[in-house]
Amino acid sequence: MKTHYNIIIAGAGGIAEAAGLILAQWSQVTPTIYIGNRTLKNAKNVANWIMNGSTKPCKVVGFHLDPFEISDHAKTIFENGDALLDCLPGSLAPTMAKLANTNNLYYANLTEYVAETNQIIDLAKHAKTGFVLQTGLAPGYIDVLAHFMFQEFCELHEVDRVEKLELKVGAITNHAIAPHFYGFTWSPVGVATEYLKDCIVIRDNKKASRPALSERSRIIINGITYEDDLTSGGAADLPDALSGKVKHLDYKTLRHPGHYAWIENQLKGLKSTDNHISELQDIMLNNIPNVEDDQIIIYAAVEGKDAKGILRRQERANHIKPQQVGKHTLRAIQTTTAAPLVQAIQWLLETQPKGVILQSQLNAKSFLNGSFITPVYGSIK
Repeated sequence: MKTHYNIIIAGAGGIAEAAGLILAQWSQVTPTIYIGNRTLKNAKNVANWIMNGSTKPCKVVGFHLDPFEISDHAKTIFENGDALLDCLPGSLAPTMAKLANTNNLYYANLTEYVAETNQIIDLAKHAKTGFVLQTGLAPGYIDVLAHFMFQEFCELHEVDRVEKLELKVGAITNHAIAPHFYGFTWSPVGVATEYLKDCIVIRDNKKASRPALSERSRIIINGITYEDDLTSGGAADLPDALSGKVKHLDYKTLRHPGHYAWIENQLKGLKSTDNHISELQDIMLNNIPNVEDDQIIIYAAVEGKDAKGILRRQERANHIKPQQVGKHTLRAIQTTTAAPLVQAIQWLLETQPKGVILQSQLNAKSFLNGSFITPVYGSIK
């Protein structure tokens, strides 16, 4: 940030912590940060954690935030705010977006939920401020990277269409044990949701829907074998933006080999209820531990024929570990998710667009080389 702003962060979980600390530590001009959470104690604890963890002086205020019943104190904070970073569960995204719209706040969120994203697109069509949606890791960074690679490939090889665009991300542990070969490094409900909701893809040049976990395969990245499979939300708006330009596009989640077979067995045992997401989440929580030693694996590839008809493929891969920010060490899932969110807010505040901005509409190269992105992901040439 090059100017002082009042920035509100909704939520007091791991990503809210990371976003606040990154704002405090890496901004040229440190903003005043407000941490809102339904449990006031949690909000104040995160505020103190950020202030104690930054090597730069900063003001961070915890306050009570009930999305459905805004207190007078919270109302005053929103009325005097400049931007809202939504780190609450995806089901609350439309509620928070409406609150941002009412108070003319610039807004960015993380959710991979498709229906909720569509609701926000409708409500913010004529907003006086800008809304960047789905701007975390996946959806988010991976989509901007893939779009950049598509544009780069087309320019380099003098074409306007490609055969394949592949997006893959894994938030996984360094070690994995049978039978599940997994450890939770982020939201269990987010994992259950992406395993069960349908996925938007491109097949034969047209936008299409496929069931989650219906196209499992294996891939070797930097000499290590992973499984991948379709999961929901990660493709963001690319199936709309690139329909007719890409024959085959999808987003897949990377896992250690053996994990998806275990999940498949659990899905067979689900009861015929209306809440399979909650049921799968409970099964996973009873069997899979939470683990702190995380890593993020990122892979994107574009394949197609050049102007002379020669088949070509370009790939990029990244391996991100936990990172020191200020006085704290943040997990890899924290930095890789929070950095694009903060980058989006910086871009909104500095350029002041209006209405909804989706991942394909960002200036890919500029965003990927942003001052909050490069300390985590490195730069793109």
